Amino acid sequence: MMRARHVIEEGRGDKRSIVLTSIPFQVGKSGLVEKIAEAAKDKRIEGVSDIRDESSRAGVRVVIELKRDATADVVLNQIWRFTPAQSSFPANMLAIRGGRPEVLTLRDIIESFVKFREEVITRRTKFELNKARERAHILLGLVVAVTNMDEVVRIIRGSSTPAEARESLLRREWPIAEIAAYIRLVEAMETDIEGDSYKLSAVQVKAILDLRLQKLTALGREEIGDELKELAAAIEEYLAILADRAKLYAVMREELEEVRDEFATPRLSEITAAWDGLEDEDLMERSEMVVTVTHGGYIKRTPLDTFRAQRRGGKGRAGMATKDEDAITELFVTSTHTPVLFFSTHGKVYRLKVWKLPEGGPQTKGRPMINLLPLADGEVISTVLPLPEDEAEWAALHVMFATAKGGVRRNSMDSFTNVPSNGKFAMKFDEDSDDRLIGVELLTDNDDVLLATKNGKAIRFAGDAVRSFQSRTSTGVRGIALKGDDEVISLSVLRGFEASTEERDQYLKAAPWKDNENEPELSAERMAEFSENEDFILTVCANGYGKRSSAYEYRQSGRGGQGILTIDNIKRNGTVVASFRATDDEQVMLVTDQAKLIRMKVADMRVIGRNSSGVKLFDVAKGEHVVGAAKIDEEEEPENEAEEAVIEELVDQGVSDGDVAALEEPGDEVPEDTAE
Repeated sequence: MMRARHVIEEGRGDKRSIVLTSIPFQVGKSGLVEKIAEAAKDKRIEGVSDIRDESSRAGVRVVIELKRDATADVVLNQIWRFTPAQSSFPANMLAIRGGRPEVLTLRDIIESFVKFREEVITRRTKFELNKARERAHILLGLVVAVTNMDEVVRIIRGSSTPAEARESLLRREWPIAEIAAYIRLVEAMETDIEGDSYKLSAVQVKAILDLRLQKLTALGREEIGDELKELAAAIEEYLAILADRAKLYAVMREELEEVRDEFATPRLSEITAAWDGLEDEDLMERSEMVVTVTHGGYIKRTPLDTFRAQRRGGKGRAGMATKDEDAITELFVTSTHTPVLFFSTHGKVYRLKVWKLPEGGPQTKGRPMINLLPLADGEVISTVLPLPEDEAEWAALHVMFATAKGGVRRNSMDSFTNVPSNGKFAMKFDEDSDDRLIGVELLTDNDDVLLATKNGKAIRFAGDAVRSFQSRTSTGVRGIALKGDDEVISLSVLRGFEASTEERDQYLKAAPWKDNENEPELSAERMAEFSENEDFILTVCANGYGKRSSAYEYRQSGRGGQGILTIDNIKRNGTVVASFRATDDEQVMLVTDQAKLIRMKVADMRVIGRNSSGVKLFDVAKGEHVVGAAKIDEEEEPENEAEEAVIEELVDQGVSDGDVAALEEPGDEVPEDTAE
């Protein structure tokens, strides 16, 4: 395949451009630019903001400007795949081999060419060998003549006719002292020379008779001897080439290099392997990303290491630039190669990989999802669900749907393995219903489901209490009974654990996380088993308060009940905005409607009772409210480079270590309220 040469140029800010500096042979430049523009318009090439042809007499220069969130390698892969920037070079492989025309493969052509060159060099060497031997044979005679010049002159002067002189020279035997070293090489004799005499041939005698007098000088005699030595060396080289195939190939290589050095021109385009099924995903580096979604339908991905961890009660940092009427409603942390399902208010589901989402910094607002997904008028994405990267794990999973009005439905994950680019239906709502999809979670047969409402209620029931529906368009069954204006705000999946109510109460009295002196009533083995399988529920309220409680305090009940209290003092705390399972090995990220983020360790939050009021997690400003929360994996590395730079800047500005520590002091805890 022929491929255009390219360079990646850095522009102002963080913008980059792909510059094509050459194009494949037989590809028109203007046509190539049009093809790239058409592919970008049809969304086959994503991430292109502008295309310019800046070519001049200095050479080809086609500039492809990239969007800020585009990956250059991915755009290049799409250009190779969908445009003539990478194209094949047609060649007529018809050749005559063995006197017959044949269509040959590239290997056959190379083999035939090598054999042809071998034959040419062999025949040429034989011809030059014979020619050199003929000339050397004459020189042998001349050497004999100039060595025995007095005798040759006497014979010629004593002859009455030229014919008589020729016959006399032919009959005469001459000493071989001067030509002994050359006779076997020139005359191609395979046996040793017998005797010490040498007879001249008719050709040699004729050359002697035609010899000019100037050759009889000392200079002339040296010229004849030097020429004979040169011819002897050449004959020896010809014989070596004919006897050794390696030397013959060395001659072939040398001649080809001479042709290359004399006639070769620099290659303008690259010859490379074809695209051959290389996916864009293969070019993406695997890294952790924070995916952020706003109420207005904007989405982006930001590298996780952009955000630095803070202590509980901190002020947070700006996490996204939003419009005044917009707010961040959902965020989660996942890998760039993770598939994500998008569930819309119309009950449809779409699928994208995380790396296809627009990338932006903490201060950017992202891009509207309507530009990424084929949404209809009035259709809004309500839930974003990351899935396991390995699709082989999907067969053992089910997906649980929960609606704001308390409805639930369970489907096999196989129903969503193949999602076309234009999406497909996932759930159906009754006409004239104001219900909406609030959560979609993956679960196995042994998992429990926890539904939490905004007014502080929660219900836990077994996942298999909801039968698996075959239809993707049914409305499901009731999960929790709601009162007044209450509605479901979150859906969580908990690990199931076989234990009696009495055992759970006994464990909770002497749980390892409790600061009391109660002696365990259960055996050490049973206590360890409880501790190993214990989940903790983190509840976050709109006014920045929250708490962490043991999941054992959420007793399992039948599906469709009114639930139990999950957090008290809703008037002070504000409505519940999130409730999910969190462990000590994780961190949590909270987001406000003023686009501020805070990231803190779950281990810094003390475990307290389910019906308590909670403690301050986020020191929100007046009129500011927490609107979302997500858990993330805790990093073992101390701090990233960005945070180190901030600390160094504070030190340079004269901030003392005590002041820095004061900024990270935990917020004041609120005493537990044991009232139900």
